[in-house]
Amino acid sequence: MSDHRNDLLNLIATHSFRLGDFTLASGQKSDYYIDCRTTTLHAEGGRLSGLVLYDLIRQHFPQTAAVGGLTMGADPLVSNTSSASAWHHHQHHHRAPHDNELVHGFLVRKAEKTHGTGRRIEGFHRIGAHVVIVDDVCTTGGSTITAIEAARESGMNVIGVLCLVDREQGGRANIEAAAPHAPFYSVFTATDVRTAHIALKGQ
Repeated sequence: MSDHRNDLLNLIATHSFRLGDFTLASGQKSDYYIDCRTTTLHAEGGRLSGLVLYDLIRQHFPQTAAVGGLTMGADPLVSNTSSASAWHHHQHHHRAPHDNELVHGFLVRKAEKTHGTGRRIEGFHRIGAHVVIVDDVCTTGGSTITAIEAARESGMNVIGVLCLVDREQGGRANIEAAAPHAPFYSVFTATDVRTAHIALKGQ
């Protein structure tokens, strides 16, 4: 786990972190910007993020049936985490895994479709299933909370929340208030990424 985590941190610090003057989506000013998608859609970054999140799920939420999040920041995390669960079973059990041994994936649309079934959730869906919500960057926690609420409204049971990078700007508190029974874990803080970015630049 620690090697995967460290390699992933260095990829985020290299590909996804910029120092400068930025205005965030929330309107707040910041001296740095993090865009995790350049890491989560990078072949090795995607693989590592899936492995790291799957390790956290096995450690904290072993009863998870599926992992999901708001499109599109969560999309590569959901796919790679779900794939990591299948790779893990093939590697350790040397047989095709049963459906209930895997962590499947679902995505939450930003707005309900006006055509077709009008579903908000794409992919895995089972009433009462234990699910974990994932997101790439948590600032205020808005996109994470939207996904939590959509999963709940569809009848699923949110048991945990995982975020790749916590910007430490109030998101954790907002998410914990929205989902008090679902423990929140972030893999890295923005401070971790900044420190790694500066260390790598100095090399």
